Amino acid sequence: MCTYKLNVRFQVFTAHRHIRQKDESNVHRFSQPFSIEKKQLNTGKSRRQPCPAVLDHFDQQYSEELGDLWASARAVLLDPPSWQYGVMLNRFSSVTDITQILQSQGFSSLLPQTDRPPKFPPSSLQCYVHPHPLRFPSQAHRPGQLKQYYLLNAASLLPVLALQVRDGDKVLDLCSAPGGKAVAIMQSATPALLCCNEPDPHRRDWLAKTLESFLPSSLCSRVMVSAQDGRFVGQSEAGFYDKVLVDAPCSNDRSWLHSSDKLRGQQRLEDRARLPELQTQLLRSAISAVRPGGVVVYSTCTLSSLENCAVVEAVLKDFPDAEPSLHPLIGSASTFHHKLGILVVPQPGRTWGPMFLSRIRKKR
Repeated sequence: MCTYKLNVRFQVFTAHRHIRQKDESNVHRFSQPFSIEKKQLNTGKSRRQPCPAVLDHFDQQYSEELGDLWASARAVLLDPPSWQYGVMLNRFSSVTDITQILQSQGFSSLLPQTDRPPKFPPSSLQCYVHPHPLRFPSQAHRPGQLKQYYLLNAASLLPVLALQVRDGDKVLDLCSAPGGKAVAIMQSATPALLCCNEPDPHRRDWLAKTLESFLPSSLCSRVMVSAQDGRFVGQSEAGFYDKVLVDAPCSNDRSWLHSSDKLRGQQRLEDRARLPELQTQLLRSAISAVRPGGVVVYSTCTLSSLENCAVVEAVLKDFPDAEPSLHPLIGSASTFHHKLGILVVPQPGRTWGPMFLSRIRKKR
């Protein structure tokens, strides 16, 4: 269990040991007038170029898996200036001014509360999107100050929504760095425990800095950062958690397509062939770590069926007490439906994704 008594067994840290108490002095505000502009298309040398080897691989695989849908998705992935990003507000900071600015600039809520079924209570998670790609200013990390918002691919909120965290839940974010989904979890509810796991030291430092930038010290006892090998958490913490998120390492289509050089692209394609084995081990561990009646959400940011449905299908064969259970709030967000999950495919006008997710419930 990710509790303080495990400090001897694992490298476990309090996520907020350096966070200051929230007050008006630690709210991250703009020192200059706030402005948002539409992105201009890059031309010439400044435009990011795709890696030919990766693009050829994608063309071969995705034209077969997605059919005609691949052509429009391909156009979006090859055009980074067209990518749309969401603005997730930080409920632990003062965001009234940001909300007013967003609304005045034509942003709208991605998560309208009026569409929620009665059994799903209103969520405090707020994210705004714009119908056009815009240049939105980021906020730098400043020790002792809380940021007002987090910029993200809007589709990356879907796994958090599918997890449906409630106040008092014990939650494990198995592959937590860089921390955007952990921040989103804390925006949507107040769990009794959120264990953010990341074995890589550099990424773990990045994760801790993200948490420090968004969460107040009053949550210090609820949020922890651990350094366990995610493949074995299910053995050491079997049945402990109510909810587990597996945002698995994957062949990130957006970044891999724009690999910096040919050798880098070839190396990534070789890595891609080995990823399903790791993903399978992580998902098995997650299902073992969740209690009967609990929920596991498996997600990736790739279109590859080998890393998505094939992984889920293989794991479920080993767990007769687990079954797919798609969250009703996110089914309509899918471009591609499957009995084991949904796949958000980037399309013109809705350029977020790729994002695959599968929601799995462990039977009581």
